[in-house]
Amino acid sequence: MTLLEAVQILAAGVAAGAINTLVGSGTLITFPVLLALGYPPVVANASNTVGLVPGSVAGAWAYRAELATQKHLLLRLGTTALLGGITGAVLLLVLPAEAFSAIVPVLIVLALILVVLQPWLSRKLRERQALPADSTRSQLLLTLGIFATSIYGGYFGAAQGVLLLGILGLLVPATLQQLNGVKNVFAGLVNAVAAVIFIVAGTVSWAPAALIAAGSITGSLVAGRYGRRLPDPALRAVIVVVGLTAVVRMLA
Repeated sequence: MTLLEAVQILAAGVAAGAINTLVGSGTLITFPVLLALGYPPVVANASNTVGLVPGSVAGAWAYRAELATQKHLLLRLGTTALLGGITGAVLLLVLPAEAFSAIVPVLIVLALILVVLQPWLSRKLRERQALPADSTRSQLLLTLGIFATSIYGGYFGAAQGVLLLGILGLLVPATLQQLNGVKNVFAGLVNAVAAVIFIVAGTVSWAPAALIAAGSITGSLVAGRYGRRLPDPALRAVIVVVGLTAVVRMLA
């Protein structure tokens, strides 16, 4: 790894940590960078997942005030997120690498659509008349939604946070900032359990993972403190450009 490559990965980690803390979709920054530097897709995904775990922890810490009122939700659905993350990580390892290369461009495009539609989705969430939070149907939908999203996150985490915010916003009576904190915890749990599996399987390249980790911690802490001042349209535009670049590269 050259010095320039190391700087590129570190900078991508900073951006990904900030984006994950505020929105979700940081993988659409780091994953294409690793691909561009020649890492195989499965190794790039595993290394990226490991690298983003410390940033997820930092992001959750930055939202600790918002999380203080949501401990019941974290305790009740944390196990669901862990089981989904395990399932997704195992699927990544047992399915052939060719399957990952074929599926991921589709997942990235879907993730980009979610990123673009998030302002509309957030507006609808604020206007919605949600199901009663304590209804059996609401609780079942919430559990299934968290589990399915966590499977996706364990397999390939781009826009996992957007999915989580959508599900939580529809079914949990709380502010969007509180839900964003919950999202950071669940995404962190998924990334952490997937990271352990990838480490045991030996699919992690440690140099880029360490650089992404260092960058993601910095980005998450800065975003948790100042990130709400960033213009959302500019942030989304960067995510879309980088994501489309990744799709073109994987299909080339």
